[in-house]
Amino acid sequence: MARAFRLLLILFSFVVCAPTRTGLAQNQPTLGTETLVRGLDTPWAIDFAPDERIFITERPGRIRIIEHGQLQVQPWAQLEAAALGESGLMGLALDPQFSKNRFVYVAYTYRTTDGKPQNRLARLREDPKTGKGTLDKILIDNVAGAHNHDGGRLKFGPDGKLYWTTGDAQTTKFAQNLSSLNGKILRINSDGSIPTDNPFPNSYVYSYGHRNPQGLAWQPGTKRLYSTEHGPSGFQGCCRDELNYIEPGKNYGWPAIRGDETKEGMISPTIQSGTSETWAPTGATFATRGPWSGSLLFTGLRGQTLYRVVIDSNDPRKAVIQERLFYRQFGRLRDIVEGPDGNLYMLTSNRDGRGSPKEDDDRVIRVSFK
Repeated sequence: MARAFRLLLILFSFVVCAPTRTGLAQNQPTLGTETLVRGLDTPWAIDFAPDERIFITERPGRIRIIEHGQLQVQPWAQLEAAALGESGLMGLALDPQFSKNRFVYVAYTYRTTDGKPQNRLARLREDPKTGKGTLDKILIDNVAGAHNHDGGRLKFGPDGKLYWTTGDAQTTKFAQNLSSLNGKILRINSDGSIPTDNPFPNSYVYSYGHRNPQGLAWQPGTKRLYSTEHGPSGFQGCCRDELNYIEPGKNYGWPAIRGDETKEGMISPTIQSGTSETWAPTGATFATRGPWSGSLLFTGLRGQTLYRVVIDSNDPRKAVIQERLFYRQFGRLRDIVEGPDGNLYMLTSNRDGRGSPKEDDDRVIRVSFK
């Protein structure tokens, strides 16, 4: 009897500790998870340096460093960011030539002298003597901000250009206005100038008609760009969150269409959550190694899930969610990146005012394959 009871306890422990996963995948790999770092304050973006240091933004304005598995006590940099609602210090991207120029790019919300929220793109530089970051140049400024819908994702594409997602700043008409930088995906030279091959002359705008895009990922080998985007909530028809295949100069429809709705001259999403499910999708990346190689991964806030997506090999506009992982296991998930070791690193966002934080939140979760 005692032996049988011990066996039941072992089986129960395995079920409790196993990652929560649903979907269609067969021959699923065994996943391991561990908390790399605890006690972060609403982290938003994560990126690796060539020396394998991990850079993380915290919405109140700090850039934190993890080195050799340890969170450094002092911030790498402190910015005067306005953490209002969903805003604050958001996106971060290291320059592809970081080893030489020590440049780090950030997107953040700040208050003007009259208290108005605005968003800007800035370039910081690491001092080789102190190892700390200081402001080098403001690249783009005076992009309308709000408590919500600020976009904020920054990533360098395979073309060496910097991409910045901006939200509609709770003013829906901005998304269709090509004179506004809101509700867009912007494409920028690393010095802040406009690329000459952008789809609209003398404009940073790469695509438009976006509500609140928060994830960017390029498919390896194809240079195809995908973006996650928050759909509307709070009224009938919620939520229709989106994964979009991004093409230069195209109009993604907000606010004229949502989810699977169609209209001439506007692009409907590759996949969308429908009206009975919400993802609140955020960070995205493509896995390049291991059993998930080639899959697109994105994190969900309200969904509290890591989503694994397989893109149709014959049509980049078609995809299917293959798996939903870690449902409610870690709470709200904000960003994901593949590390140089082939493992995946996720940020939680349970202290953003909409989660249920535990004592050690927020965290960096490392996901490995066994």
